[in-house]
Amino acid sequence: MIQFGTGGFRAIIGEDFTRSNLELLSFALAKMIRRSKDGEREKEQSDPVVIGYDRRFLSDLAAKWIACVLAAEEIPVHLIHYDAPTPLIMYQVLQEHSPYGMAVTASHNPAEYNGVKIFTSGGRDATEEVTDEIEAEIARIDPAQIRSIKYEDAVKQGLIVEIDPQNNYIDSILSVIDTEAIKRKKLKILLDPMFGVSKTTLQTILLTCRCNVEVIHDRHDTLFGGRLPAPNSTTLTHLAQLVVQNGYDLGIATDGDADRIGLIDAGGDFIHPNDILVLLYYYLHEYKGWNGAVVRNIATTHCLDKMAESFGEACYEVPVGFKHISSKMEETDALIGGESSGGLTVRGHIHGKDGVYAGALLVEMISVIGKSLHETLEEIHRKFGSYVMDEFDCQMSNERKEKLKHLLFEQKKIPGFPLEIEKISYLDGCKVYFKNGGWVICRFSGTEPVLRIFSEMESAEESARVTHIFRDFLGL
Repeated sequence: MIQFGTGGFRAIIGEDFTRSNLELLSFALAKMIRRSKDGEREKEQSDPVVIGYDRRFLSDLAAKWIACVLAAEEIPVHLIHYDAPTPLIMYQVLQEHSPYGMAVTASHNPAEYNGVKIFTSGGRDATEEVTDEIEAEIARIDPAQIRSIKYEDAVKQGLIVEIDPQNNYIDSILSVIDTEAIKRKKLKILLDPMFGVSKTTLQTILLTCRCNVEVIHDRHDTLFGGRLPAPNSTTLTHLAQLVVQNGYDLGIATDGDADRIGLIDAGGDFIHPNDILVLLYYYLHEYKGWNGAVVRNIATTHCLDKMAESFGEACYEVPVGFKHISSKMEETDALIGGESSGGLTVRGHIHGKDGVYAGALLVEMISVIGKSLHETLEEIHRKFGSYVMDEFDCQMSNERKEKLKHLLFEQKKIPGFPLEIEKISYLDGCKVYFKNGGWVICRFSGTEPVLRIFSEMESAEESARVTHIFRDFLGL
């Protein structure tokens, strides 16, 4: 089965992530491109599909399997011939005006997963309409129709061209950050790529800005050192220890494909992705003088709403999935958009999340403001109030998932909360808004078999209490 979730197609290697399925996916995309030949997008027939891959098991081979099917259908391919950050691939799709791009990655999922992200014109995450069309196309395919060509032959014929856009991507980021401010600060930074793909790009940017940079967890390890390649408070304990032990000004981590970021401050404290978004929106508006709305997903801090209101701007709430954020940003010309899992982007950059760019911008912020992250956060909290999020994840069987979906979304049952409810939304999951400004949401992950509960209140105790009420109600 090939089913797309909020972050593309992801599956366990050897089960649904197989060569035959990837060739099905590639052939379906080729048929869609060919069908556009007689339509308004005739030019797309000569434009290449940009393909890249990360460091996961089989990613490099999978990228070639996909490319060889496209080449057999005479669809030109530009293949980034080394492991690359997903945002770099999106950048190249944008630069080449390509109709489609593909990244072989399962992002932050466990090591037994791999997957494919699809991008469309402009370097955007594919919309549900596009992925639904791909799924429908796959259902109509007779596998006997699928052809492939040897990789070496496709390269000789010019159907597959190996490309190296890394320098252009790095230069594009250096051109929009205040490199001189960073140079003056001479920061000492510890970088943790989490055995992923950000080392070369982010380290090069920081070294160019005269930072003293050291790197950990940078070898090629398809098991990610036995950790989940997601930058959170649990997975970054080693980074936090080393930051304090060796006196670094900042610890920066990126997830497996470098589109998400995690931060450790000089005191060894984990900076929640909600606070990263809040810090950057505050910095861009108050220090750089950039105006514009903010876009957040439904499980991200409402502090952004308060900030936007204070700035005379709007805050837009969208479902989980960065394609919704980037689409709303483009529609409203918003300044920044992001999610509580560490993904964000800023107007004028690519139309997707970028942990490399976010890292560079945060280093600029620290250099320009001249305060610690905690000092700036305290300043923000004095102005806009305190917000504390509690999070709970639970692995979920399909049978249990269907029962809970029936309870939440068909019967529309919710717990009895000891708080006044303002409204309930089913935009994405079940979100309860309280009249005191707090909220709680229960939703199923679109990338793995997990149920997630997020709650945000004025204190950690209140947030934890609301989460537990929902957990008890669901029997978790």
